[in-house]
Amino acid sequence: MNKIVEVLLYTLKSGTGPEFHKIMTEVSVPLHRNNNIDVVSFGNSLHDPDGYYLVRAYDSLDHLNSSQQVFYKSDAWRNGPRTDIVERISTSLKSVLELNHEAVEALRRSAS
Repeated sequence: MNKIVEVLLYTLKSGTGPEFHKIMTEVSVPLHRNNNIDVVSFGNSLHDPDGYYLVRAYDSLDHLNSSQQVFYKSDAWRNGPRTDIVERISTSLKSVLELNHEAVEALRRSAS
């Protein structure tokens, strides 16, 4: 079964990459997972410590939209890591594509 995969690329404000990763690791990604959002991979770019990526997988485009709508309106997000994350992002780029299960799992393993 194919998955809808969202790739988010962030350019972070200078010098904030390590702090951003700590927030993602300790707060944001666990919050995503507690809300049944499949975080496939995330981390700092190999070429720039202030470059960052987040890859999430969904069952369908409707699933992406509905789960993100619930997540981003939640008190846990709004009163949790939202401000700390948003204030460190300079620019962001989002792409959505369809991948088969094997490709998603290979991406997940490569990040481990």
